[in-house]
Amino acid sequence: MKLLIKQEHAIFYLKDTITEEVLYGGAAGGGKSALGCLWLMEMCLTHPGTRWLMGRSKLKTLRETTLNTFFELAAQLRLGSQFTYKSADHIILWKNGSEIILKDLFLYPSDPNFDSLGSLEITGAFIDECSQVAYPAWQIVKSRIRYKLNEYKLIPKMLGSCNPAKNWAYKEFYKPARDNALPPYRRFIQSLPTDNPHLHPSYLKSLLRLDKNSRERLYYGNWEYDDDPATLIDHDSIADYFNPIHLKPEGAKFLTIDVARKGKDKTILRVWHGWVCIAREEIAKSGLDVVVGRARILQSKYGIAPTNTIADEDGVGGGVVDFLKCKGFVNNSSPLEVRENNVYVKPNYDNLKSQCSIKMAEMIVNRQAGEVCDNHHVQQIVTEEMEQVKLKDIDRDGKQGIIPKERVKELIGRSPDEWDSIMMRYWFALRKDYRARVRIAP
Repeated sequence: MKLLIKQEHAIFYLKDTITEEVLYGGAAGGGKSALGCLWLMEMCLTHPGTRWLMGRSKLKTLRETTLNTFFELAAQLRLGSQFTYKSADHIILWKNGSEIILKDLFLYPSDPNFDSLGSLEITGAFIDECSQVAYPAWQIVKSRIRYKLNEYKLIPKMLGSCNPAKNWAYKEFYKPARDNALPPYRRFIQSLPTDNPHLHPSYLKSLLRLDKNSRERLYYGNWEYDDDPATLIDHDSIADYFNPIHLKPEGAKFLTIDVARKGKDKTILRVWHGWVCIAREEIAKSGLDVVVGRARILQSKYGIAPTNTIADEDGVGGGVVDFLKCKGFVNNSSPLEVRENNVYVKPNYDNLKSQCSIKMAEMIVNRQAGEVCDNHHVQQIVTEEMEQVKLKDIDRDGKQGIIPKERVKELIGRSPDEWDSIMMRYWFALRKDYRARVRIAP
């Protein structure tokens, strides 16, 4: 069977003595699943008695998609007599003693640390559509690759496939590869549908008829677009947020402070002139006195009153609120009531953070808020976080909410420290109609 040129590139790295992790794909129709299945077949046949993992976010989807590709390729290569599929055990057993274990890699609340993989010993792994699994799953599977490596003089090898997505795959593989900063043990290979001469022309035409975001991702392999319908802030809006030439800093000035809590390493402070952030500072993990002292310097420098200052009151942030005598922001408190036709109405949000996040996202999309920032690193990390401001349970009726911080951390591979200091700016817009009637959510 003749491989595509991009598939041959991937196989080269999967057989060398340096590369440990390969991410292949970045668009539709590039032969992602086929590559993974062919690699597993070759490894099982070449190294008798080894054990390999074929994984995906959900086992049901794995069996309906990737496994079917495996069977089709095995039939074409006339390998059907060389293995037996034990459907009850989710294992492919080869006559030479090799195994391919099918694994569900979804992050279940009952197993947040993937303890179910704890006793697993494998020789290598292929995770199809790996961007749909949490980054810890990728890391833990990697840590389980040790079975018979010495016997066959192998090194740990992982292959992942995916379409463009603004999550850990973007941060860990695509962006470093784009910037020529990918570590030597990792490789990213972009495969586009136009690289596959076996695709029917009608399939390519169907990709070109998709909506803009899907077309950019699945046909052109553009990682800067996200087609998740739950996403609140699109790529172009984020770009304009950091180029606010259409906005004029005017009116009152405000200070928003996201205070470092246990497990976080920095405090973020933002100074706002109207709806334009004109200054941002960060403080490495330090004592309460340092945070309060820096906040007072910014208040004095920019003429910001304590009542126009707000700090995250969760955890140690309560001490900042006490010393500065400023406003406190409690993420899980009830949303603020708004006045409509001289009547106070409780809006349909699950908590205050969701209310301010959704409304601040609207301001950004409507080009009514921006930030003056020439620090490329800050722009990158803020962009990552804004792209993860998404509605949760969009298919269900009920209160509107955003995906929680812990889920965002899984997607981008780090704690999101920037968005809170941005979304808190909207609290002051709500204050006009609020008149200090805070109630803690039950």
